Amino acid sequence: MAKFLLYRILQAVFVVIAVTLIVSFAIRLTGDPAVMLAQGAGSITEADLERIREALGLNQSFLAQYIGFLRGLVVGDFGRSFMGGTPVSDLIGRALPATLALAFASLFVSIVVSIPLGIKAAVSRGRWPDQMIRIFSLIGLSFPNFWLAIMLVLLLSITFNLLPPSGMEGFSSFIMPAATMGIILTATNVRLVRTTMLDTLRSQYIMVARAKGLSNTVVLYKHALRNCSIPLITYFGLQFGGLLGGIVVVERVFNWPGLGTLAFEAVSARDYPVLQGVITVLSLMIISINLLVDIAYGLVDPRVRKE
Repeated sequence: MAKFLLYRILQAVFVVIAVTLIVSFAIRLTGDPAVMLAQGAGSITEADLERIREALGLNQSFLAQYIGFLRGLVVGDFGRSFMGGTPVSDLIGRALPATLALAFASLFVSIVVSIPLGIKAAVSRGRWPDQMIRIFSLIGLSFPNFWLAIMLVLLLSITFNLLPPSGMEGFSSFIMPAATMGIILTATNVRLVRTTMLDTLRSQYIMVARAKGLSNTVVLYKHALRNCSIPLITYFGLQFGGLLGGIVVVERVFNWPGLGTLAFEAVSARDYPVLQGVITVLSLMIISINLLVDIAYGLVDPRVRKE
């Protein structure tokens, strides 16, 4: 197990270095932040721009800037925002809990709904419950998240005035954003649970469990669900990472004070440190989730540890 963990950790470190290098290079292709800061200040000479670049540390080579970023990353220092001078770590620290809360709520809704529905569809294969569940999952997959978010706001906030249209204020403000993400995730997860459960129910050990006289609930939820958990763990883990990366649109629609909104504002202002910090934190979280999924693999299935 130790060798397995060491190998996965080394892989994660390599990916972190690769991602941060690509991000650091790519965001510098978006334009010169010194020009953005100088806008509206009247007549600006090239000497003024050079002074701004020097103050921001942009006059150094790319390699020097990247090494400085890595040094700061080790101690959790992402530099300061170009716009307000606020430490980027403080900005991320204020926005990260909101994004995590929304992502966990969305994934929780999806898992709680999709697992029972997927099992029901598998058990009722070919009958009307299976057909109805598959039809509704297909409908859910057809909804773009931004369209669903807008429709929920129009219906539940503007038309019936049941829920707050934006912001993060109490439990009620979670319902529409979590539902927007959760409905689409559930539509995907139901199909996955159904497929994996169908494969598992054909296994010989399931027939043996039924022959022993075990109840249908025990067979389905203790034996079948546990043994088909590896692909589910993988997909749910990767799905959570995808949530973190794709939550920007939903956060903008609902004016959610998370990392997506912070990244959008940083892009508009060409605020390199903020954008670089947000992308790096999201990348680190996704990489960590993948690492945890690999570890969970090894705990659930000893065969994985021998690979």
